[in-house]
Amino acid sequence: MSLPLLTPALEPPAVPVLDERITPGYYLRDGVRLGPYISGLLERCSTVFDIKPALTADLDRPEAAGLIDNGGVIEDGAHVTGPVIVQTGARIEAGARVIGPVLVCEGAVVSAGALLRDHVVIGPRAQVGSGAEITRSLLGAGIFAKHACFIGDSVIGSNVNFGAFSSTTGLLSSAGPVVEPAVKEITVTVGEARYGTGQTKFGAVVGDGVILPAATVLSPGTLIGPGTVIYPRTQLGGFMPTGSRIR
Repeated sequence: MSLPLLTPALEPPAVPVLDERITPGYYLRDGVRLGPYISGLLERCSTVFDIKPALTADLDRPEAAGLIDNGGVIEDGAHVTGPVIVQTGARIEAGARVIGPVLVCEGAVVSAGALLRDHVVIGPRAQVGSGAEITRSLLGAGIFAKHACFIGDSVIGSNVNFGAFSSTTGLLSSAGPVVEPAVKEITVTVGEARYGTGQTKFGAVVGDGVILPAATVLSPGTLIGPGTVIYPRTQLGGFMPTGSRIR
């Protein structure tokens, strides 16, 4: 009697290993300081490229995202339009301009002369000063952006300092005339791999504890690991691992 042929069991396809250098945890590490909303947001995002779309969806439906604490202070003379949530202990000062949807987390201060617009989350105890413009970005805890600077389409870790006239840039300008809305996807290269961000505007991811010297400009798709030391220079781009020293 012939024995039935045994079909070897098929092995499940290998799951690709996600490079930790494109994960939120590589750049933003102090979940306790970030507060419950930002910590929960980062846990839902596999890569840093997922953060802005997730943040946008949350701010468009704040109650569904659990953003119900609106016990902060909006001073008389602040120019506030659209949905703006100011959490307990946070303050928007007279002379600031805030165009929602925007979330200002507990203990943060938005000073006179600052401009926040279009899907912004300001982390706990952050300080945004006169001349600073923030748009479509997440700022972590304890950030200093107290001078004229621009942060757009970016993710910024805790205890980061933006020097005067420092800036992110989220729009490619190397492929002919600039058009709005942008049409060319921003890509980033980490090691030997190139990743699409899924976005036509993507500024920078700056890890915890980085200090940007005055007048530093970050190219589209810049990734800076935590603890990186940057010496004064005019422009930076690409991927910088944790603890780098950039001269």
